[in-house]
Amino acid sequence: MQSHGEFYARNVLPNTWGWRRIWRMKTDVVVLGAGIVGVSTALHLQARGRSVVLLDRRGPGEETSYGNAGLIERASVIPYAFPRDWRSLWRYARNNTPDVSYHPRFLPRIAPWLLRYWWHSSPTRLARAADAMLPLIERSVAEHDALKDDANITHLFRRNGWIDGARTDAGMTRAIAEAEALSPYGLNYRVLDRQALTALEPSLSSRMVGAVHWLDPVNVSDPGAVTRGYAALFQKRGGQLVRGDARSLKAAGKGWQVQSVQGMVDARDVVVALGPWSADLLRPLGYRIPMAVKRGYHQHYALEDGATLSHPVADIDSGFVVTPMTLGVRLTTGAEFASRDAPPSPIQIQRTRALAGQLLPLGAAVEKEPWMGCRPCMPDMRPVIGPAPKHPGLWMAFGHAHHGFTLGPVTGKLMASLITGQAPDMDPAPYALRR
Repeated sequence: MQSHGEFYARNVLPNTWGWRRIWRMKTDVVVLGAGIVGVSTALHLQARGRSVVLLDRRGPGEETSYGNAGLIERASVIPYAFPRDWRSLWRYARNNTPDVSYHPRFLPRIAPWLLRYWWHSSPTRLARAADAMLPLIERSVAEHDALKDDANITHLFRRNGWIDGARTDAGMTRAIAEAEALSPYGLNYRVLDRQALTALEPSLSSRMVGAVHWLDPVNVSDPGAVTRGYAALFQKRGGQLVRGDARSLKAAGKGWQVQSVQGMVDARDVVVALGPWSADLLRPLGYRIPMAVKRGYHQHYALEDGATLSHPVADIDSGFVVTPMTLGVRLTTGAEFASRDAPPSPIQIQRTRALAGQLLPLGAAVEKEPWMGCRPCMPDMRPVIGPAPKHPGLWMAFGHAHHGFTLGPVTGKLMASLITGQAPDMDPAPYALRR
């Protein structure tokens, strides 16, 4: 039994099916969402002496945290911005690129958000966003390291960085220039010509003329298993993991209530860490969150002809990543702008599958259908981390865009510090809802 929590049962009147027993749980904090952000938040709150219930409709790491390239992106210090040059805009407008696609009928709905995204992507505002994100990015690897050993999942982590590969000399020149522009951040990288790239990844075809090998990032062989490992550590330390519908959340006295499969959960504080579903939950409470989603796909493939892959490799000219994973080589796509709940579109994975096959001898797909997920994105390219301004005890942790897996543990640490009143490692103001 946890020191700050109380769990009790009560009998209720018999119904037509006989007697039934309903459990009612009291806890300090209930965290809504068992993705990497929610699980990490629960762990850090637990470490600070709080009793925590972690609630999700599915198992840990089965939504957005499952489907990514498995990168802890320490080198991604500049957020993914909206293109500002007309050449790129015209290229994407034709809707035939492998890195970005959109549903034409969805454009009128997302156009206002895209305009805000474009506005925040000006050089001055992008630099401001990069400065805001840097404290999180700088601590991303260290905070994963602080959890993985205790969770006994060190074997899932690889410290060999990742590779930005170019198909053309012009692309290689651009990649080197972008790497040099990041020199003020003290990042470590190597420029690989074709011979050096072949020595590192002998199965890559000669279509890739060179690469920049980023050395600071870490990658994992199964991001879903990492999240499950952290969740298992949370349970091992006495945390409660329950199934339930976060939409049942309601204010109750000086706290909050949410219905789980086991029964009602009462808590003084509640953390909304529901990723792309966070805005839906908060809208009835009077919050209009300017969040959109970028959908993405992945599928695993076997390698033929004795081929191997040891590093995540990004094709910077085509916007996809191939990563060695437990199930095979995971091919991850770029961004698709469509309604969050619209049926999957196969076009993007088909385009990238053909291009990836030019670089590696990909065999049969492991899964019958590609996986699809949604990245929750704010137009100013930074997440929401902090208290809800109108409801005491309501906290927010979502909107991490392409960096949810990267920033889960450092977000959880910051959130736990704010909730418990401890001095945080960084200024939380850039991540406040009203910023």
